[in-house]
Amino acid sequence: MKKSELVALIAEKGGYTKTEANKALSTVIDAISQTLEGGEKVSLVGFGTFEVRDRAAKKSINPATKQPIEVPAKKVPAFKAGRALKDAVDKK
Repeated sequence: MKKSELVALIAEKGGYTKTEANKALSTVIDAISQTLEGGEKVSLVGFGTFEVRDRAAKKSINPATKQPIEVPAKKVPAFKAGRALKDAVDKK
């Protein structure tokens, strides 16, 4: 599902215009992003938790040149699904 399709679904189910739904979705995405940038978790009970995890540095191989390279440590966003979401997905 693309963002435009999600906006249309939110508008239909919530009785909003597509403009209002798009603004609301963009606001939620921005709020989650800013919270993660600050190093905090975002927990939506029943849906899941967004958090930042540390990925360790590692050695890898460049597939084009076959030369070893160092991949630096970095922080990555992660999502862990909540029980209600897991159960809803597992029904089918």
